[in-house]
Amino acid sequence: MSKVVIKCDSVYKIFGAKAQKMLQEANGNVDAKTFQDKGCIVGVNNASFEVSKGEILVVMGLSGSGKSTLLRCISRLTEATAGKIFIEGVDLLSLSNKQLIDLRRNKMGMVFQSFALLPHKTVVENIAFPLQIKGIKTQETIKKAMEMIKLVGLDGRENYFPRELSGGQQQRVGIARSLAVEPDIWFLDEPFSALDPLIRKEMQDEFLRLQLKLQKTIMFITHDFDEALKLADRIIIMKDGIIEQLDTPANIVLNPETDYVRRFTEEVPREKVLKIEDVMDEISNENLSDFKVSKDSIIGHVANKILSQDKNIAVVDDSNQIVGTVNPSKIISTVFGGKRKNI
Repeated sequence: MSKVVIKCDSVYKIFGAKAQKMLQEANGNVDAKTFQDKGCIVGVNNASFEVSKGEILVVMGLSGSGKSTLLRCISRLTEATAGKIFIEGVDLLSLSNKQLIDLRRNKMGMVFQSFALLPHKTVVENIAFPLQIKGIKTQETIKKAMEMIKLVGLDGRENYFPRELSGGQQQRVGIARSLAVEPDIWFLDEPFSALDPLIRKEMQDEFLRLQLKLQKTIMFITHDFDEALKLADRIIIMKDGIIEQLDTPANIVLNPETDYVRRFTEEVPREKVLKIEDVMDEISNENLSDFKVSKDSIIGHVANKILSQDKNIAVVDDSNQIVGTVNPSKIISTVFGGKRKNI
């Protein structure tokens, strides 16, 4: 069983002078409109979940849904109104300011939408800066910064100033700087939203490459569903501070738990999201096609081949062992059956 790195237990964040009093009177049953009418804004409403070691948990929702507030509570940049937050079993809310600073410096890395680079420092100086704050010798910080520059593909630009870099390159510096302290936990708040579509795709690919190598525990905020589907192991969808659903990308698309999640996902191109294992049936003894398909194949990549078969197809694992079957008609119903029909 994977180690739990982040745990939130009934976390609330309510803004307003009467927040604490109203929350106690509500006995945990918070209605956002009622609170708003009395001068309080509900940022996070009874959030409970866990994040496992090496997992990418994407938090998404529309503007004002509470996703950034939730992340700020977990990093304690914003103080939660109520609830418990644990980082590797340590009660975050019980830490002193000094302990909290030590935790942030040694365990957490943060990347935000704004690059926040120091304009008067070069790339290598920007990346080395958080290490220097920790009191590490200059020679060691430069060596580490150069390693991070290579990791994010900025070789040869170490002496450039931020103004001499493109938006994507500046974001890579921000990522390198957050990684320089070797955090176990990585918080990213819409880090690619300011980039144009092509650079954004490149940064998503770069992010996945880094994660494959580094295996960080990550919470990643976005309002872009395509980005969430590409990056996430699991997805949280928030609305008005409430977690509407926490699930795998496939289950959120196939089995939305609320009307809001259903509306959120109804236009998602399922064939680009779902894998064969998400729609396969149990192994049967019937006569199967000679064609076999991997359980990890994205449906859209193999749909044409499957639809050309007149028999069920064997689904195999990495060892070429049959783990299920898939019927061509199941592909059609899965891809097109759950979508809203235009009349």
